[in-house]
Amino acid sequence: MNSLLHPVRPILSFHQTRASALPPAHDSLAAGNLDDAPPRLQSSSTTSKRKPKRQQDDYHSTLKALNSKGRFPRKSLGQHYMVNRSVNEELVAAASVKEGDFVLEIGPGTGSLTNALLEAGATVLAIEKDPYMASLVRERFNGLECVKVIEEDFTRSHIRSHMSSFLSAKGPADGYSSTAKVVANIPFNISTDVVKQLLPMGDVFSEVVLLLQDEAAQRFVDPSLKPSEHRPINVFVNFYSDPEYKLKVPRSNFFPQPKVDAAVVAFKLKQPADYPCVSSIKSFFSMVNSAFNGKRKMLRKSLHHSCPSPDIEAALSALNLPPTSRPEELTLGDFVKLHNLIVES
Repeated sequence: MNSLLHPVRPILSFHQTRASALPPAHDSLAAGNLDDAPPRLQSSSTTSKRKPKRQQDDYHSTLKALNSKGRFPRKSLGQHYMVNRSVNEELVAAASVKEGDFVLEIGPGTGSLTNALLEAGATVLAIEKDPYMASLVRERFNGLECVKVIEEDFTRSHIRSHMSSFLSAKGPADGYSSTAKVVANIPFNISTDVVKQLLPMGDVFSEVVLLLQDEAAQRFVDPSLKPSEHRPINVFVNFYSDPEYKLKVPRSNFFPQPKVDAAVVAFKLKQPADYPCVSSIKSFFSMVNSAFNGKRKMLRKSLHHSCPSPDIEAALSALNLPPTSRPEELTLGDFVKLHNLIVES
């Protein structure tokens, strides 16, 4: 393997022209004419498997939904709401969501992506930290048994427990698949936390599709990164998944408009049996993190606390690597082999 990251080729380009019909984002929710916003679904005392009524989910309907709860986007929660239905449809398509799929959504906001997922035939478990947004989504899809909303901070959630209950409630006998997918427009400020929590769950999720800050998306998957830009997260992502950069999403598609563009990334999760062969995953990542401690340090110095420097040099030599090697110069395969040599020694 000549590169730490897998080769990536964007398969789509989401041009600014697709969002050109959107009104500009404003700093106040009072802006814009809300008269043409679609009404929320009416509450029902009975549950139904039916799909939700198709709704506009544009700039005006987003403002109307927020105003219904007296809410402004909260910077502390990283709230930037999607106001272009086409982007939600691209997210759904990137995950190949189909009838009977289970989907975990993180931060549903006003429910625009939730609606697109339900229209594709998915059963959705949505986790929302903001109690007002959680209430809004529950009201919007009241009467539909194919959506469940949990009011909780995702970064502190017991996702495996939630998914176990969710999947067992709708088993294969009901025509549902046994594994789930993740499709989400997540707050940019928790991107790394979300990736670290989800990618090791290949036994639960087959694919994770996220709308991320474009810079973070490229950092996770771009093989053209300079060696100096490689970090432990690059090793982590490729250890647990095969990542692919799908498309760029201009900032004009959000309200309020962020200062950066976004991008859709799909992580195809590996099954545990397909992980790189290491004697201990815990000690492997401990070694990787130690290797990157201290900018531009040679491995024989950054890893000397876990193994004598001469042994590290001997291991590097066995891998046909120079004794002065630095962590950013190694591929995932190199790290795997180095770890197994050091541990076995």
